[in-house]
Amino acid sequence: MRIGELSRRTGVNERLLRYYEEQGLLRPDRLPSGYRVYRESDVRTVHRIRALLAAGLSTAVISQVLPCVRDDGERLVPTCRDLLGQLRRERDRMTTAIEDLETSRSLLDLVITAGQSATD
Repeated sequence: MRIGELSRRTGVNERLLRYYEEQGLLRPDRLPSGYRVYRESDVRTVHRIRALLAAGLSTAVISQVLPCVRDDGERLVPTCRDLLGQLRRERDRMTTAIEDLETSRSLLDLVITAGQSATD
């Protein structure tokens, strides 16, 4: 299938599909004319990529994770032994980032509160 059909079937615009290819997440065949030709399995791959992006993973991490997950109905299931450790490290990184943002928000709330008191 060509890129337009993959875009229609996945709901992902063609520019993003090309970006996924640049990042090594998709590997379509090329016709002599240069047109990309995608396989049926690429539809599922794009859905996996979108799920992993929604989970907060970067495309760099997804390129490592993607070969080690399979679809199990509505969720992705790890298939490589070391993947759980990598996913836990990513979750820990996210937790730290969330905590840092919460601290920043609290400090900003103090400034806002002080500003409100000063203008009253």
